[in-house]
Order: sequence, then C-alpha cells, then structure tokens
Amino acid sequence: MPHREPAGVVTAPPATAPPATAPPATARTIDEILAAARGRLRRLTPTQAFGEFRRGACLVDIRPAGQRAAEGEIPGALTIERNVLEWRFDPASDARLPSVTGYDCRVIVFCSEGYTSSLAAAALQDLGLARATDIVGGFKAWAGRRLPTVGGRP
Repeated sequence: MPHREPAGVVTAPPATAPPATAPPATARTIDEILAAARGRLRRLTPTQAFGEFRRGACLVDIRPAGQRAAEGEIPGALTIERNVLEWRFDPASDARLPSVTGYDCRVIVFCSEGYTSSLAAAALQDLGLARATDIVGGFKAWAGRRLPTVGGRP
C-alpha cells in the first residue's frame, strides 16, 4: 500500500545533493590535520601533565566558559580561550602575557577531550614555543584520574 500523508500535511520535495566537486589540491581533512599536529607533539598523560604542572609548567585551559562551568576546572590553570591563545603566548606580541618572556616556556594545553588542544599546541609550536604540548584525553581524562578539579555540574 502506498504511503499517504495525513490531510493538510505538506511535504517538501526530496533534497538533492549539491554537485560533487573535487577538493582543491591543498585541501586536507581535519583527521589529516590533527594527525600532523599530534605527530609534532610529545603528548602527556594527565598524570604526567600534573607532575609537570606541579614543577612549574604552565597549564592552559582553552575550553569555552560553558564547558568550564559544566565540567569543572583545574585549580591553578590559566584560562585562555582558544580564540586568543596565540596572541597571549607569542613572545613578539604586544598582547602576550607578562610571564611570556621567551620561547622556552613549557606550555601544556587542554580542552575537554584532547582534540582542539592538539591543534592549539601545534599552533604554539608554530610560534616557536617548541616545548608546547597537550594532554591526552583533555580535562575529562584528567578528572577521570581523580586529579584536582573544582566546580562543574554533576
């Protein structure tokens, strides 16, 4: 029996896919970009990151405010949202943090799950901060190891 729409229901015609176009020769997928970024990093486990943080490394939370409110925060971590990260850590930038006085600082970036932070850490390396890296699994892995956190919603 054919499908019939109830009286008064108007249905849109089926969507058609846009014509397929070949990607530009320079195009890469996000998976390729992420793999290239991670290939440059010596990523840290949450426990390793905690140890380096306790010894003076700069731990940087790049999550947006909504994620920090929902998930919680790491006490003592700097909060620098992703959209301004490079300006705050570029030693040549007028907008840099006062503590950024050279290219040798150890910066450990984290996001919620460790994806955006890999891209961010690679961007810091592009600025010359060769020791920049991130946390495997991000904040969620940190919290899962029961390392220090505050706030968040259950």
